[in-house]
Amino acid sequence: MEKAPPEISDSFARDDQADDSDPSLAAPAAPPPESPMAEPKVEEDETSTVLEKSSEPEKEGANEAEEAGLEGNPPADDAAALEEKEKENGDGQAHGSDDDDAVHRFDQVMEDIDDLISFLAAANAEEEATSASLEGHHNRSVQRLLGLVQARALNYITDSPEAKSTWGQCPDDDSSFLQAVGRVSKLYSSFNPSKWAESSGNLINQVTRIHHRAMTFLEDEFRSLLEDCKPIIASEGDNADGDKYNTPPPEQEESPDRDYGQITDKDSDNSLRYPQEIVSNLSKIAREMILGHYETECYQVYVLMRRNTIGELLGRTGFEGISIDDVQKMPWETLQREIPKWVEAFQQSAKVCFPSELKLIDGIFEGKSEASAFLFHSLTLGVMVQLLNFSEAVAMSKRAPEKLFKFLDMYEAMRDMEPVLTGLLGECKEHEFIKSEMVTARSRLGESTVNIFCDLENSVGSDTGKNVVPGGAIHPLTRYIMNYLELTCEYKETLEQVFRDHLRIERADSNNRSEFQGGEGYGNYADPNENHSQFSIQIGKIMALLDKNLEAKSKLYRDTALSSIFMMNNGRYILQKVKGSREINMLMGDNWRRKKSSDLRQCHKTYQRETWNKVLGCLRDDHGLTVNGKVVKPELKERFKSFNAMFDEIHKTQSLWVVCDEQLQSELRVSISAVVIPAYRSFLGRFSQTFTPGRQTEKYVKYQSEDLETYIDELFDGKKKP
Repeated sequence: MEKAPPEISDSFARDDQADDSDPSLAAPAAPPPESPMAEPKVEEDETSTVLEKSSEPEKEGANEAEEAGLEGNPPADDAAALEEKEKENGDGQAHGSDDDDAVHRFDQVMEDIDDLISFLAAANAEEEATSASLEGHHNRSVQRLLGLVQARALNYITDSPEAKSTWGQCPDDDSSFLQAVGRVSKLYSSFNPSKWAESSGNLINQVTRIHHRAMTFLEDEFRSLLEDCKPIIASEGDNADGDKYNTPPPEQEESPDRDYGQITDKDSDNSLRYPQEIVSNLSKIAREMILGHYETECYQVYVLMRRNTIGELLGRTGFEGISIDDVQKMPWETLQREIPKWVEAFQQSAKVCFPSELKLIDGIFEGKSEASAFLFHSLTLGVMVQLLNFSEAVAMSKRAPEKLFKFLDMYEAMRDMEPVLTGLLGECKEHEFIKSEMVTARSRLGESTVNIFCDLENSVGSDTGKNVVPGGAIHPLTRYIMNYLELTCEYKETLEQVFRDHLRIERADSNNRSEFQGGEGYGNYADPNENHSQFSIQIGKIMALLDKNLEAKSKLYRDTALSSIFMMNNGRYILQKVKGSREINMLMGDNWRRKKSSDLRQCHKTYQRETWNKVLGCLRDDHGLTVNGKVVKPELKERFKSFNAMFDEIHKTQSLWVVCDEQLQSELRVSISAVVIPAYRSFLGRFSQTFTPGRQTEKYVKYQSEDLETYIDELFDGKKKP
């Protein structure tokens, strides 16, 4: 036995009878048959509906009636009449009973539609097709519902093309409109083509058209609200007007089972908040679009609009998406200015943008965990691919020592933000690609860092320049390497991690130790009781190569004494740099410092021996100077002449030599004075009386002890003496 559609309620029937004289409420005629439940193909002229804005409302209303397949006066007239009544009620021109009647009629329409939906559900559950028609029995309820939807939609349309929608200005109207649209969606979903296509095809087509247009209207409102959904940065100095945005709305609060990574309260001081009213409206519209099976359009609009907003936020850091090819062609001077912007953009994405976006998604699509995961993945994927592509392009650029520190800045940003991002992305399989790409990008930066160190090591070992540094001063290579290593040790923990990870990868690939396991030379310095990291071993190798290189360069000096000064200058500079850096000092250890100090003392002795032993030989009281207790005057004269000549030459030459370290310079002068002046004073005291006072004494005794001290203090200052 077939079920008949539910009867229209008595009260609504009376309203219909009373309104029969109103042509706007006339029953519509049957529209041309269309495929039941098929998605309507809306032509270009058909898109101008009462749900859309038009410069000619009257003409548009007539077109709507024709498109909807309604008889009599167009539904737009019905909608206009309802709208006029609502305006009159809003202006206080209608009695309170009119408001009550309008609410009663609306509630009655909703009740009748619910009865129809229940009837359709029961009928759909039966296996046999039904021949009952809904056209005459319940057509009026459906038409009243469609008229309500159109009338309510007209309330949001403004006359100015540039004016914003009025959505949100009257929450009660918004709620009733969404309620009516919800009934249309339920009707749309309740019609079973196999049962109702033949008997009620026209009605189905009308519902389908209005449903499509209502969803399109909601999509536009959704897009408009997203444009207005701008983040507000919470800060301690916000005024009272902004305080309402500093506290996250209920829709945006973190659920207890959501893991937001390692974002602490302190980290969240600058997290983004959004106006609660806008988020609430977005949530309501999204819910109706999803219930109306327009979730695809809803998600597409959301991703498009929010992607633009995130792009604007990250654009404040100054970072712009740069292709891999452009990075490869970019001069380093330009590229290194882009890297700090990238670092800030990466950190802001992980600490601010992504957590805030996840909260916003959960607020708008509450209870839709799969949809939230999909949307968050769609938004983060584009941003992360852009950021990681830049990182990969930088890692692929031509290696150079000066790039190391920018590489490390990027590596640290990725390392520090990885736990935060991993916590945000969770275990969702859609995010595995992003997490994998992050690991790969960081690994490539680490590999480039290791390769830069290898290049540095090779450059030290292959520096075979034959040009000597004037005056035995500090070699530019020494300054460069030591300053470079001092800066690298500021990244000590990061570099140790880089080398440790690299060694692990090398061992996994080859099952044996890589070339970074250690090197010849550093073992001579290493303390056998200490465990050295790969980074410290690499530093030791470079230091050993530098010593070897300097030793070779010292041999380029023909003067052995100057060669010793060169080694003392460079050795002292290296030692002071190591002592001045806590990290390098710890890396090199006590054994290395003791050996370096011993090498410096040996160079000092070599210099003293090569320079002053011959001078002191002139001042010895040996057998050639006296015979039978008498001074051999010609020999004495020769001794003074030789001393004067040698000292003059030393002063002339070594005053041009350079000792940069003031302490070393002072130590050298003191040590020279300590051996030369006492010996000269004693020699002069014993033999100066041998000469005849006057011209002879002045001729051979050129210096007094005080003169020697003055001239010794002029040594090693790099200045030419007159």
